[in-house]
Amino acid sequence: MNGEFEELIQALLDRIGEFDPSVLGHAPKELTFKLVRDTRFSRDKSPYNPAFRAHISSRGKLPVPVGYYLMIRPGDRSFLGGGLFADMFRDATRMVRDYIAVHGGEWEAVIRDPAFQKQFAVGGSTLKKVPAGYDKDHPQAEYLKNKSWYLEYPIRDEEVLQGEVFLTKAADLFRAMQPFNDYLNRALAGFKMPER
Repeated sequence: MNGEFEELIQALLDRIGEFDPSVLGHAPKELTFKLVRDTRFSRDKSPYNPAFRAHISSRGKLPVPVGYYLMIRPGDRSFLGGGLFADMFRDATRMVRDYIAVHGGEWEAVIRDPAFQKQFAVGGSTLKKVPAGYDKDHPQAEYLKNKSWYLEYPIRDEEVLQGEVFLTKAADLFRAMQPFNDYLNRALAGFKMPER
């Protein structure tokens, strides 16, 4: 089954590469997450993750730069995603907030585009108030509360099984996400992943 998922990722890579060539050059295996779970600190002791997951970006599966995310999980719990899911990187959160605070018009142009709004709504973990250091009356104050900024497009099991139809739909949705990802990647220029 893992081989089939890697074939799907390669096909997606080829499609995404047509409009975002920065993702090309990665092997599908480099973009997928392990199925075996580390259960040491988890209440759920099942040894395998019930989902196939991959993150496709210019730097592979690292969360920054942001890219295109795919999770396939039975029970109509699959989705296509984009943006910054990881809210544990304080520097990344600060960089995006700072960028939105200065480039708010550009943010609005991306998220208010009718083609974007037809498919997506910005999600993410949030604070109750605009954090200190930012104008609580800023036009994008609601987004300054975010600690992460991401998109999720739900996919039904039957859609995943439609082969070429699914690939075309996924590529079209990822293309529609690209301006959002590009905006966040401009905000995150110079971000360094923490050392482990």
